[in-house]
Amino acid sequence: MPATFHPRALLLDMDGTLVNSDAVVERCWRAWAEQHGLDPDEALKVIHGRQGHASMALLLPDRPMELNLADNERMLAAETADTDGVVPVPGAPAFLAALAGLPHALVTSADAPLARVRMAAAGLPLPSVLVTAESVGASKPDPEGFLKGAAALGFAPADCLAFEDSEAGIDAARAAGMPVVGIGPRAAAHRPTAHTLTLESVAVAPGPDGTLTVTVG
Repeated sequence: MPATFHPRALLLDMDGTLVNSDAVVERCWRAWAEQHGLDPDEALKVIHGRQGHASMALLLPDRPMELNLADNERMLAAETADTDGVVPVPGAPAFLAALAGLPHALVTSADAPLARVRMAAAGLPLPSVLVTAESVGASKPDPEGFLKGAAALGFAPADCLAFEDSEAGIDAARAAGMPVVGIGPRAAAHRPTAHTLTLESVAVAPGPDGTLTVTVG
């Protein structure tokens, strides 16, 4: 059964939602986990959606945060330099084309350089409004990023619809007080408001009263 929403603006996660960067993420995080004596498969269950230092803090809870922050800088540099296998999520090009001229923002745990590199590698247009790691003091699942995205577009959180793929991202959107469309297999288990495997089954159309009609499924 299709789900229909009537938001005034859309807030979009990047990795896993618009861009499939799993190949890069897996390479970089497997190497990090092995360096620290962790099971890479278990580490990969934790890292999606969060800023790197927040994931490291969960995986190594007794480690000083300054070491996590330093590792995070190296991780961001490694991920920014590696675009092999970065591709758009199916349907992302048409989805973003449909959003041209409509209120939307990117809300990502990546920093701005990584966001620009990954969107370009996937051949996707970068939204004019960006909320990146530098924009917030707390990583998803904290709602700060989504709240800042709504404010930057000039709308109340309840007037926005989020798109996310990870547990941390879905929790962040929900905590911000907005419905959330889960994209991809990771999202299905985390109770998004609606779910679809790809953006191919999402349609967006402007309405006459300033709202958007978003159909999922």
